Amino acid sequence: MSDICVVGSINMDIVTSVDKYPERGQTIFGNEILQFVGGKGANQSVACAKQEKSVAIIGAVGKDSYGETLINELNEAGVLTREVKELTEVTSGQTTIILDGEAENTIIYVEGANGELTKEDVTKSIQSLKGSKILLAQMETPYETVLQAMKTAKAQGMKVILDPAPANHVTDDMLQYADFVLPNVHETEWLTGVRVVDEHTAREAVIAFRAKGVHQGVLKIGSSGSFVFDEDKLTFIKGIKVDAVDTVGAGDCFAGALASALIDGKTIEEAASYANVVAALKVTKHGAQAGIPTLEEVENFIKEHSLLVL
Repeated sequence: MSDICVVGSINMDIVTSVDKYPERGQTIFGNEILQFVGGKGANQSVACAKQEKSVAIIGAVGKDSYGETLINELNEAGVLTREVKELTEVTSGQTTIILDGEAENTIIYVEGANGELTKEDVTKSIQSLKGSKILLAQMETPYETVLQAMKTAKAQGMKVILDPAPANHVTDDMLQYADFVLPNVHETEWLTGVRVVDEHTAREAVIAFRAKGVHQGVLKIGSSGSFVFDEDKLTFIKGIKVDAVDTVGAGDCFAGALASALIDGKTIEEAASYANVVAALKVTKHGAQAGIPTLEEVENFIKEHSLLVL
């Protein structure tokens, strides 16, 4: 049995590092090209596993060399992969990532096998994972598939966490099935029309989310921190200053860590505070999955820096 069920993408990330992002039509020299396993669903499931939680992923890969590597890496991380489809007619999902000298990234996503995950697939898989307490979902698989996963999970009494990325695929119909949302600044603005820059605008966004049926969540505002809302209660969690080298997968790491903390019985404020530390540690290392810290690393960091985690 898995405490956490993740429905989402499984990709191979091709990362090119550059000093400065090129202008349109410009040719520049890069520093290096690296290859990492990734995908929002896979990243989040590995984040849960590294926090020593039992987790299963529902997804799809191509029956190709990338697909084999992706499944092997998930298995090695401790993620249950029996609900991952291997498809012969499509390639595994891939992302091309440009990482600049300030550790900011630009991503091009080719969904490949991720686009073939169906409503029937997720219904069957979630029903076979009875006993799971949390469903964690994002938007790198088809809309109808994600919506069906959320409906099925709710029907089984699971809590649903929606990481609404990319947000342009999220609808109000979908939001009503989410117990928690974890949008960044751009996603919050897309979904509510409010750009969160301070407590006042955060409260405006919370009012909009509650009107759409979402009563708990975390409004992430980058390295500055995040606003956590629980009904009308709003709490600000300050970001942790670190030397960032790679922000790829930081949001996924946050989501997986938050879900893990909720499994431990933490409140949304406590879970977000813990996830804040985990995500901060992630950006100090390269790789969406390779850079995710273990539970021991997180606990040592908290102790060494005398951090007050709610």
